[in-house]
Amino acid sequence: MNHLNQTGPPTPDKQLEMMDTQEDTGGDDDGGGLDGDGVRRRVSGRRDDVINGRTEGSVDNQAALPPASNPALQQQPPANIVPAAASSTNHVDQEMEDDDARSEATFKFSVPQFSKLKETVLSPPCYVRNLPWKIMVMQRMQQQQIQGQNSTERQCNRSLGFFLQCNGESESASWSCNAIAELRLLSVKEGVENFSRKIHHLFYSKENDWGFSHFMAWNEVLDPERGYIKDDTITLEVCVSADAPHGVSWDSKKHTGYVGLKNQGATCYMNSLLQVLYFTNQLRMAVYKMPTESDDSTKSVALALQRVFHELQTSDKPVGTKKLTKSFGWETLDSFMQHDAQEFLRVLLDKLETKMKGTCVEGVIPRLFEGKTLSYFKCKHVDYTSSRTETFYDIQLNIKGKKNIYESLRDYISVETLEGDNKYDAGEHGLQEAEKGVIFQSFPPVLHLHLMRFQYDPLTDSNVKINDRYEFPERLNLDSYVGKREEGMGGTYVLHAVLVHSGDNHGGHYVVFINPKGDGRWCKFDDDVVSRCSKQEAIDHNFGGHEDDISLTVKHCTNAYMLVYIRESGGAPEDSMVNIKSVLHEVTEKDIPLDLIDRLGEEKRIEMIRRKERNEAHLFMTVQVVLEDAFCGHQGYDLYDQDKAQYRLFKVKKSSTLKEFLELLADTLKYPIEQIRPWPLSLRTNQTNRTTHLDVEAGLHKELGQISDNVNPWIVFVETVSPESGLRSLPNFDKESDVLLFFKYYDPRHKKLHYSGHHYMHISHCLVDIVPMLNERAGLPPNTELALFEEIKPNLVDRLPDLNRPIEKVLEELMDGDIIVYQRLDLLTDATLELPSAKDYLKDIFYRVEVTFCDKQVPSDPGFVMELSQRMNYDQVARAVALRLDTDPYLLQFFKAQSHRDAPGNAVRCTYEGTLKDMLTCVKPRQPKRIYYQQLSIRINELENKRQMKCVYINERSKEEQELVLYPNKNGTVADLLAEARKQIPALVAGAEAGANMNNPATPPLPTSAKLRLVEISSCKITQVPPENMSLEALTSAGTRTYRVEEVPPGELPLAEDELQIPVAHFSKEPYSTFGSPFLIKVKQGETVPSVMERIQKKLEVPDKEFEKYRLAIVIMGRHSFLSEGDHLNLVDFRVLSNQAQLPSKPWLGLEHVNKAPKRSRYNYLEKAIKIYN
Repeated sequence: MNHLNQTGPPTPDKQLEMMDTQEDTGGDDDGGGLDGDGVRRRVSGRRDDVINGRTEGSVDNQAALPPASNPALQQQPPANIVPAAASSTNHVDQEMEDDDARSEATFKFSVPQFSKLKETVLSPPCYVRNLPWKIMVMQRMQQQQIQGQNSTERQCNRSLGFFLQCNGESESASWSCNAIAELRLLSVKEGVENFSRKIHHLFYSKENDWGFSHFMAWNEVLDPERGYIKDDTITLEVCVSADAPHGVSWDSKKHTGYVGLKNQGATCYMNSLLQVLYFTNQLRMAVYKMPTESDDSTKSVALALQRVFHELQTSDKPVGTKKLTKSFGWETLDSFMQHDAQEFLRVLLDKLETKMKGTCVEGVIPRLFEGKTLSYFKCKHVDYTSSRTETFYDIQLNIKGKKNIYESLRDYISVETLEGDNKYDAGEHGLQEAEKGVIFQSFPPVLHLHLMRFQYDPLTDSNVKINDRYEFPERLNLDSYVGKREEGMGGTYVLHAVLVHSGDNHGGHYVVFINPKGDGRWCKFDDDVVSRCSKQEAIDHNFGGHEDDISLTVKHCTNAYMLVYIRESGGAPEDSMVNIKSVLHEVTEKDIPLDLIDRLGEEKRIEMIRRKERNEAHLFMTVQVVLEDAFCGHQGYDLYDQDKAQYRLFKVKKSSTLKEFLELLADTLKYPIEQIRPWPLSLRTNQTNRTTHLDVEAGLHKELGQISDNVNPWIVFVETVSPESGLRSLPNFDKESDVLLFFKYYDPRHKKLHYSGHHYMHISHCLVDIVPMLNERAGLPPNTELALFEEIKPNLVDRLPDLNRPIEKVLEELMDGDIIVYQRLDLLTDATLELPSAKDYLKDIFYRVEVTFCDKQVPSDPGFVMELSQRMNYDQVARAVALRLDTDPYLLQFFKAQSHRDAPGNAVRCTYEGTLKDMLTCVKPRQPKRIYYQQLSIRINELENKRQMKCVYINERSKEEQELVLYPNKNGTVADLLAEARKQIPALVAGAEAGANMNNPATPPLPTSAKLRLVEISSCKITQVPPENMSLEALTSAGTRTYRVEEVPPGELPLAEDELQIPVAHFSKEPYSTFGSPFLIKVKQGETVPSVMERIQKKLEVPDKEFEKYRLAIVIMGRHSFLSEGDHLNLVDFRVLSNQAQLPSKPWLGLEHVNKAPKRSRYNYLEKAIKIYN
């Protein structure tokens, strides 16, 4: 339950304050210093010390004069700033009173010559939370209409405007500070009380002042009899209490000695609990000592917690928790989901306890947090007692209707009497009246108390938050709550932390108040902001209560949710050494293992390097170098597959020159610089990836960023001298007359391409001149005739007809990087070859695609990959997959993949006329292309004429439910469905009993004469028994409706005229709370209730003792009436008349008893359970 992201500051509680406007509203002043409607007013933020007041209608437009020009204001003394007065309540520590970072202060401002006040004046600043706070006082005008006998007159009333301004001179728009204040007009007359008003406001740049436009009528202030003015001077006083501000440079470490935790979005609950665990110093010490040397730094929860604790102890800035949540196995979404603080604490402590087993810190968590209770049942009338000792790590206290912790603890150990229908089953003594209770045997040194603020409301079927006032003491004595009522056995506890929730069950925000050293010096931890606070803020202000129960200082939805107490003295003798001194013993740097410090230090060093790299990333570029060996073996268009290529990566500065890059290449590749030449690879307009010429000499001193046109990454083919050539340098290349060509040799017998190198060729030369070279590279005789093809673009390959013409006239748009594919000419006409030409082969390659086939019946099946042609039809695909699965193609059914998620979609009919390409239309680009399949027990062409129906089969002898998948004809009837079921039931029963104990006799097979029936079930109630002649089209499986096939018990059919089959359903307390498996029972007209109950008990095989608690009721239209033993059943009540045929619920018999099945959680079903996966 966490705070939500907001674009602006939240609106303050409307019960405590109302937003002001720039205009005043009309109406008589009620004498209380407010408008007629009691609205508190604000003045828009001002930057000058003297500003205009505003009124409605005729605004006082006198020019604002400098303070020195007004004689009345010229003699004003500075504001009298005084510390907050001491009172019976607890306030901030004495040393905080003179600190600008203090949480509260009281200051005064005297206004001489008040009657002459015309302009707005501001007091000198008083610093609270490092922000300047000023009193703003002004004369306000209010227009009022007075109805006369003949006309309406307008009268202008004057009032005292009194505001509190915060950070008024700041130009920043990101700051905010939540504060409460009391604005007072001090009395100067004995016996007259100060006049005061309270405000509660979130101050920020657009609303940096808040107060009252009409604090008191002007004439009342000037009236000496009222007692607020003397010698034409009034004194105003403000007592302000503020939270630590957000959006300003608040140094938590400087002001408190501690740092906060960053909020990831909705992790305030986690941050609060982590601070609580961190300040449980003995636990922190144990966390440091957990062995994590061999742990994976990304998956180890223990190491991540060590990291967080170490940074909280050593850092000067707020600490991040992303690595911790990542170690939990959480995704980003988990950090934005609301979770319960108590549940998170239990899961985390359980993980830590498991990690500590077998180490030097094993048992630390139980020693700190584990207490013991004794649960017992004691019979009143027989000598029988049952008890069990249980351990606990926290105590959940019921707060509803309770005033404080002591009342809740008394309620926790109160004795409950089990009597009447709720008697205790005492075994051989039967059902007995008994007392049920819990006794605390011991309390742990660190006591976690969870206040049950959130409880289930049956009226709304949801959780509601209880905001009632609930008090808890600073010191807690538990002597009277342990089983042994000896003095000191319970112990005295000191309050260490108060976890506070603001909001309701739908969301809110967590903060925690912690007394770190147990000395009464409290701090407030609000995510990344930590501030000192008073004891009153930490304890009294978090009791809760509604608006009329609490002061203005607290909102009614803000209250304590969890309390942490640490034992000060007492307790069991074996625990006497574990007390507040040992639990809060200071943890220093020397207490942290050196190997852990070294590992975390090395992590930080690496992080700093990576952070520096990220910050300087814009200065660098990545050059991906590909060498000629990457072209070998490539089967397809272009020179290589960009997705599978093994690049050599170079990270270089964009400002480095081409010469510097070539020197780096030469040094890395171990070639002299004259033996390498770079050829940038770029994407042409025809979607081919080819080399382009780079003028090395002209660009030798140019920057790489300029040469690459700031392309990042920049892909470069680096040409090198072949070691077999014997050359000392690469041949010269004339960009005006030479062209770089690449060659591939196609072998049609093996349907394979072979890379044949590259060549510089003069544009005036003919292709026939290079035929001998090509034959040599392909291992062919020199005089072999060749057919040459130009690879223009994907699915476009043209044969070069005339090899005796100059290349510039043969190749279309001759460019560097063009690719020529060649093959033996005589094989072009070989009819025995499947793909005789390079053009045929490349076209086939163009249509080839890798398809992943996943089994529809296996969740998250990775499947298998096959390379198929997109031009294949349904039969060809089915045969290929069937060959892989070793099955019949007609025993396979295919399903298209859904476009929005990885799941099967619509089935593909076996008569599908499209191609594999059409079957893959829903697949996203660059995503694995999937098709789902399932293996069938009947041929696909037969299946498509049938309807699949999933039913439940109940074996009348074993009482077990099993799923039954049936395939009746689409136009069939219920009788056809039952006939299909009769065929499958023997195999179904045999399979279920295959693993049965050999000593037990097998369940007899289904008798051939046994009659089957179909039953329709919805919400655990039988809604109808479809007749055998009903069409299957009339049966729907929508919503919660299911169908059950069952044997008709012997003797139930046929029915006599005075007999009827009546549906029976189980329910608990209310008829809508149905559960279990419903059934049919034959009832005679006038049959007694005991007779029916006897047969029901026999059918359900329920023991007598348990069946005594069952009650029979007749349920009509959702209302139930219990039947007594003397009642007789009237079948008329169950017969559906013609005018009742459309009733939503037909009459049925209800069997009321306790549902012993696991109950569904009453927590928010949309709330995801907390899991720590690693």
